This record gives sequence, C-alpha cells and structure tokens, in this order.
Amino acid sequence: MTDRSTDHATEEPFAALPRGGPRASRLDRRYETDRPEHLDGTERPDRSARVLRGLDRMHRLTGGHRVFTRRTLALARADGAPAPRVLELGAGHGGLARRLLAADPAVRLTVSDIDPATVRALREGPLGRHPRADVLRLDATAMDAPDGGFDLAVFALSLHHLPPPAVVRVLREGTRVARRLLLIDGWRHPAYLAAVPLLFLTGGPAHVHDGVISFRKMYSPAALREMAGPRGADVRLTTRFVPPGYLEAVATARPRA
Repeated sequence: MTDRSTDHATEEPFAALPRGGPRASRLDRRYETDRPEHLDGTERPDRSARVLRGLDRMHRLTGGHRVFTRRTLALARADGAPAPRVLELGAGHGGLARRLLAADPAVRLTVSDIDPATVRALREGPLGRHPRADVLRLDATAMDAPDGGFDLAVFALSLHHLPPPAVVRVLREGTRVARRLLLIDGWRHPAYLAAVPLLFLTGGPAHVHDGVISFRKMYSPAALREMAGPRGADVRLTTRFVPPGYLEAVATARPRA
C-alpha cells in the first residue's frame, strides 16, 4: 500500500477552494453554502431516513438509477474483464449495489461505507448474504485496501458531502485501489433549485432541506479538475454532463516513471 504520510501537505492549498472552481464568480461564491444536511449528522436519524427514501424515489422517477447502473457496468467492463471487480464507496442503503448485482451476473462487488451502523445494516440485509458481494467498512479518503485490487471504484451522490481536501484524498485513493474511479454527483447550477417541488413530493420537508443544500454544495467540473491537477491528487480526469442533471467524472492514475 502507498505511504500517505506526506499527502496532507498537497491538500492544504485546497481548503479554501470554491466549489465552483478557482475562477468562480462572485455570485457563485455567494450561492455556495457550508450548512450541514440531515445526512451529515446523527441527531435526527428519522429525518435522515426520510431523505434516503426521498432520494430513492427521485432517482427512480428521473432515471438516475438506470444511469448510475449503466455507466458503472460500462466502465467496469472497459478493459474486457470477464468478472469485473467493483468497489462501491459510500454505499448508503445499498440501492446501487443491488441493481449492479441484478444487472450483471458476473460482477463481483465490494460494498462499503464509513458509517458503522450503515455497514451493520448492509451486512444484515440481502447484500450481506449475496454470494458475489462483500460488505466492508471503508473510509473513501484513506482505504485499507491493496493497490489495484479493483477494476472500478464508484462513488455516487456523496462527493458534495466532503470538503475539498477530502476530495483530493478520494481522487488519490480511488485511483490507487482501482484502475478507474467513477464519481457521480449533481450538476452545479442554480437552475436546479427549480426541482424543489419534486424534492417535496418525493421526500417532504426533510428532502427539500437536504436537496437545496446539496445543490449549493455540488462541485463544478472546474473545481474537480483543479483538485485532480498537479497541485492536488495529480491524476487524469475527464468530466461530462449526463442528463437530466448529473456530473460524471472518471479518474485514472498517471503513469509513474
């Protein structure tokens, strides 16, 4: 495994990086917020549960689940692996993991989360009994996993919960343990605040609270490219917009001399 003892020095310059990127406008910087979401804390697990149910309903309605599953499997098989090894980071309730296993009978999946209660619930559920799945507690910013152990690592809808220095660590760690790292999150644009009625219909006030904060915390492609650059994780990164409103970023390690 790679020695990470000196990594923090390269992350420090990103502590004040705007989520709209280094050249973010004054308006974009005012749009940004550091307010916590219900999903960021443990004080009200009932509200967190409502938000998770709301997210599941919303992504079923908008086709998000299909997008995440299709792109994950396409990248996992990009190098022709007959039984691709996929690591899901920040798995939450395990919805993506279940869809991946159902969609591809050859995929082998490691499902992980940093929260002990979430990991316990995953182990006690269907994923814990699935013959092609392992459930682990992993920190996406400092993984206890060997170099190159996976064909793909995927981190979906969680990146905006992390501050920029932690994102640098995710980029570095994800490309260390896997050939490719797939990041999926929302597209940063104030126009997506128009989705507030949909948030309310799918998850009520708790979902509106977290959804609006999430929109304002999303990273722009420019911010991700800055963190992936030579001053940060120093990895290759491509980004693209995926309808109806997702940011997809694919990171790979740079060849070392």
